Amino acid sequence: MKKFEGILICTDLDGTLLRKDKSISEENLRAVEYFMSEGGLFTFVTGRMPFSAKRVYSVLHPNAPIGCINGGALFDTEKEKYIWTNELSHDAIELVRYIDENVEGIGIQTNSFDHVYFARENLAMKQFREATGDPNLVKNYDDFNEPLAKIIFGDTREDVLLHVKDLLLSHPEAYKYDFIRSEKRLFEILPKGSNKGVSITKLCELYSIDHSRTIAVGDYDNDIEMIKAAHIGIAVANATEGVKAACDLVTVSNEEDAIAKIIYDIESGTIKI
Repeated sequence: MKKFEGILICTDLDGTLLRKDKSISEENLRAVEYFMSEGGLFTFVTGRMPFSAKRVYSVLHPNAPIGCINGGALFDTEKEKYIWTNELSHDAIELVRYIDENVEGIGIQTNSFDHVYFARENLAMKQFREATGDPNLVKNYDDFNEPLAKIIFGDTREDVLLHVKDLLLSHPEAYKYDFIRSEKRLFEILPKGSNKGVSITKLCELYSIDHSRTIAVGDYDNDIEMIKAAHIGIAVANATEGVKAACDLVTVSNEEDAIAKIIYDIESGTIKI
């Protein structure tokens, strides 16, 4: 039996596997390759769309499907196709219109399973494209006619995003959806039942993975459900206080080869699984 046989590691990307400059360290690359060569299953679970994550999985090739859209889908990177999706009802466009009419200057994007469309531009949307490399595809939300994956509101002002959150959560139709603060500039509407923890549950179901052999690693509040869903939840040192409170242990930061350290800590028995 190989050293890491049957162990599944699911990691977040931004702020966890990726460094501040969005690169993957050579130490992390070597460690993940070693982990997979010794029977381990490795993947990442991200808020990004698959095409936004391609420049990551073209460098580091996971040997299990990736979780994407904050738990709204599983995507086979080898076959480049979805193997499971959770579609958002088009009725959610009514909430988009509500926010657009009541929050001046808010950035808005609607996401299909294949494209990201920018309906309202602002600094947060520009920064989003810089981080993800997504093209600037412009389409009004009223003209959106594809299957809907999620909706993102963006702003660099904290008070504005908190106002968006309050408006959405108090809306009479809010019970139909899930909501997540995916990073400091973004607030999202997701299909009911979508969160990163679902990715772990679905992977275990589809690939007969023993839940007691699962590890999740993250840094931001949208990682909390994934941290809780795994047998062992790990926060990087740069994680939010909410993630640290939910995890089983805290490791080094994303700038210090956190994923490599976790793999070698499993090997040495420091992390027991």
